[in-house]
Amino acid sequence: PVPGIKHTLWPPPFEPLTIESKKAATVVLMLNSPEEEILAKACEAIYKFALKGEENKATLLQLGAVEPLTKLLTHEDKIVRRNATMIFGILASNSDVKKLLRELDVMNSVIAQLAPEEEVVIHEFASLCLANMSVEYTGKVQIFEHGGLEPLVRLLSSPDPDVKKNSIECIYNLVQDFQCRTAFQELNAIPPILELLKSEYPIIQLLALKTLGVITSDKESRVMLKENQGLDQLTKILETKELNDLHVEALLVIANCLEDMETVVLMQQTGGLKKLLSFAENSTIPDIQKNAAKAITKAACDAENRKFFHEQEVEKCLVTLLGSESDGTKIAASQAISAMSENSGSKEFFNTQGIPQIVQLLRSASEEVREAAALALANLTTSNPANAKAAAQADAIDPLINVLSSKRDRAIANAATVLTNMAMQEPLRTAIQSHDVMHALVSPLRSTDTVVQSAAALAVAATVCDVEARTELRNCGGLEPLVELLHSKNDEVRRHASWAVMVCANDELMAVELCRLGALDILEEINLSVSRKNKFSEAAYNKLLHNHLPLKYSQTGHLSSSNIISDGFYDCGRINPGTKLLPLKELCLQELNDLRAILLINSKSDISPPPSMEDKSSDVSYRQSISSSSSLRRASKEKTNPTEEEAGHCYIVLLLLCLEFWQLGSFSLHGNIIALLLFLFLLLKGRGKKEEEKVKEEEEFLTVPILTEGSPDKEWYPPPDPELCVYVSEVTKSILPITNIKEQIEALAKYVAEKMGGRIPKEKLCDFSWELHISELKFQLKSNVVPIGYIKKGIFYHRALLFKVLADKIGVGCSLVRGEYSRAWNEVKLLKEARKGVIGNLPSPEEYIVDLMFHPGALLKMRSREADLYRF
Repeated sequence: PVPGIKHTLWPPPFEPLTIESKKAATVVLMLNSPEEEILAKACEAIYKFALKGEENKATLLQLGAVEPLTKLLTHEDKIVRRNATMIFGILASNSDVKKLLRELDVMNSVIAQLAPEEEVVIHEFASLCLANMSVEYTGKVQIFEHGGLEPLVRLLSSPDPDVKKNSIECIYNLVQDFQCRTAFQELNAIPPILELLKSEYPIIQLLALKTLGVITSDKESRVMLKENQGLDQLTKILETKELNDLHVEALLVIANCLEDMETVVLMQQTGGLKKLLSFAENSTIPDIQKNAAKAITKAACDAENRKFFHEQEVEKCLVTLLGSESDGTKIAASQAISAMSENSGSKEFFNTQGIPQIVQLLRSASEEVREAAALALANLTTSNPANAKAAAQADAIDPLINVLSSKRDRAIANAATVLTNMAMQEPLRTAIQSHDVMHALVSPLRSTDTVVQSAAALAVAATVCDVEARTELRNCGGLEPLVELLHSKNDEVRRHASWAVMVCANDELMAVELCRLGALDILEEINLSVSRKNKFSEAAYNKLLHNHLPLKYSQTGHLSSSNIISDGFYDCGRINPGTKLLPLKELCLQELNDLRAILLINSKSDISPPPSMEDKSSDVSYRQSISSSSSLRRASKEKTNPTEEEAGHCYIVLLLLCLEFWQLGSFSLHGNIIALLLFLFLLLKGRGKKEEEKVKEEEEFLTVPILTEGSPDKEWYPPPDPELCVYVSEVTKSILPITNIKEQIEALAKYVAEKMGGRIPKEKLCDFSWELHISELKFQLKSNVVPIGYIKKGIFYHRALLFKVLADKIGVGCSLVRGEYSRAWNEVKLLKEARKGVIGNLPSPEEYIVDLMFHPGALLKMRSREADLYRF
C-alpha cells in the first residue's frame, strides 16, 4: 500500500442476494452454478417440482435438467449429492428419462451411492432409482454388469424399511434373468430374504415371497432354502389366517420346492401335503386354488405321493377345481390330473367323474385351457381302452379334431395323441374317420415342430387302417407331407413317419403313389445309414416293394412265393438304381420304339375269346383274314337286309294289297298268302339284326386289344388279355385238382411251355426266332406293352413270368428270379421223401428250378450242374 492513500478490496464484495423464481427453466439454469448453496437449493426445488406428477418430469426432461444433474451425483458437497440422488429416484420412473440415463451411462454413479458410508436417505433414493431402472431388460443388464447386485443384497439388512423395499424390488426384477440368478446364489442371499418374511410391512413380505418364487426354480436355491429352514417359515405363513394375502405366493414357492423328492418326503412327514389338500378344497380364492393344484402337480411326480394323494381322495378335489371360473385354476387342475393319471386307481376314478368335465374344457375359448385339457386326456387314455371309450362317449372326437387347428403346438400334439389312443379300437376308429380327421391331420403333418410332427404321423398310422381312409388321406394331399417327414433329423419323427408309410402302403394304389413321391428312395437311403435306420423304416421299405411288385421285380429281380402277382403287373426289365419306374398308362401311351417289350399281366376281361385262338390271335395274317371275312359279311348283310326305308315301303304295299282284296271280297282267299308274306318279311328282318349284332361283336373283339394313342381326357383302362383268361380257366380246371404238388408243377410247366412255343433243345435255341415274333406283336398292337397271352414264342423270361402268374392263380408256391441275358427261372420247394422206417421230424424241403425250355416239367436241383447251365 502506498502511504497516505486509503485502499479498498478489489473487486469489491457482492452483497448477498435472494432470488425467487416461479419458472422451472430458471431453476434448471441454476444447476450450472459453481456455488454449493445455490446447487443445493435448486436441486431441492426441482425435487419438489418432480414429485407433483409425470407432467413435471417430462418438463424437466425437455428443459435439459437431466444431464447437469448427472454431474451432481459425484459432487463433493454431501447435500448437493443427496439432493441430486433424490431427484433421480423420482425421475427414473419416467420411461424417457430412463432411456436418457442409459445413454448417459450413469449407472456407476448411482450404484456408488449404495456405499455403506453414505446416508440412509441416499441409500433409499439410489435404490429407488435402480428399482425403476431394473424394470426394463437393458437396465437390468447395466445394473448387473456394473456390480449392482452385491450392494443391493447387502442393503436387505438395512434398518430402514424403504431401503429394504426398494432393494428387494430391484432384486426381484434382476433375478428374472438366468445370469443374475446364477450370480445371486453365490452371494448367499437366501437368509436375508427369509428375514424379510418377518417384516411388519406386507409389501416387503410379498416382494420377498415373489423373489423366492423366482429363484427356487433353480435346484441350488431350493437346497439353500431348505438348509435355512425356509419351509418352516412358509408353512407358518400358510397356517396364519391373518397372512392370507401371502398364501398365494407362499404356495407357489412350496410348489417349486416339491420338485425335489427330499422336500416332498419332508412335507409328507410334517403333514404339509395334507395342508395343501385342505387349501385346494376349502379356499375360494382362485389364485390359492391354482397354486395349490400346481403344488399337487409337482408332488405327484413321485409314485409314493400319488399313492398318498389317491388315499386322500385328491381326485374329487381336482374334479371340483375343473369347474372353477378361473382359467388359471382349470389349467392347474388339468395338469394335476395329468400327473395323477400315472396312478392306475386315479385313472379308474376319472373314467366317470373327470373325463366328461375335461371334454367340456376342450370347447373353451382359451387356447391354454384346451391345451391342458388335451394333455389330461392324452395321459388318461394312454394304455387305457376304457378311458378312451369314455372320452368318445363324452363326445370328445369333434372338439379334439378342432384342437388340431389350434395355434399352440402342444395342444395339437396332445389332441393327436388322444385320437391315436382312441383309434386303437375299431369302433372308435370308424367314428373318428367319419369326422373328416384326415383333412384335419394334414396341417399338423406340415408343422415345423417335431413333437407335433411325431404325434400327427402316429395318428395317421393309427387311423388309416382301411382303404377308404387311405384314399381320403391321398385325396386331401396328406401323402406329400408324410413322405417329407421321412427326411426329418429327429429319430422319433422319422420312426413314426415310417410307421405311417408302412400302414399306408398296405394296398397297391397307395404303394404306387408313395413310390412316385419318392418314399422308396428315401427309405432306401435311411436304411443304408446305421444311425438313422429303424425297424419301421425297414418294414416300410419292404411293404412298399411288396405292394408294388412291378417296381420290386425291376429293382431286385426277385419275387418270392409270398409275392402274388395280380392283374396290372408289368415287367419292363431291370432298371438302374435311382431310375423311376414309369406308370403303366405312360408306358402304354408311349410311341413305338425298339426297346425291350413290356410284358403285361391282365386277366380281367369282359370279352369272351373264341374257342380256338391258340396260334391265330398272334398271327397277323390270321387277323387280316378275319378282318376281310368280316368285311364280306358286312357287304352281304348290306345287300340282303332291307333298310328301314325299304321295310316301310313293303309294309305300305302289303296294307294296300289287303285293302284291295277286302274291297273285292276275296280277302279270305288271299289272307293266308298275305300272312305268309308278312311272316317271311319279319323273319328276314330279325335274321339281319342278329347277323349285324354278331358282326359288331367280332369287330369289338378285333379292335379292343389293339392299343391306340387314345385321348387323355377319356378314362384309361389297361389292354385286356383274353388268351390269359383262357389259360387261367384251363389251368384251374385241369391242373388245380391234382393233389400231388410235384405233379402239379410238372403239369403246369408243360402247359406253359406248350403255350410259349413248346420244347426248345439247347442246340436249337439260337434258331428260335422269338425276337421277330415279339417285334411283330408290338407293331400289330402299335404299343410297347404286350399282354403275355399274345406271346406264342416265348424265351426264358416270358415262360418264367407266365409260370409264376398261373402258379399264383392255383396256389402253387414258387418264386420268380431274373438272370442275365434274357434268363429267368422259377424256384420251388419240395419236401424230401422220408426214408422207410425212419421216424422223427419232417424232412427239410429242397429247392428246385423248374425247367420250362429244354425239358419242360423237369425239376433241377438248385446246386446241380444242370441248374447252372439253365441259369447261365
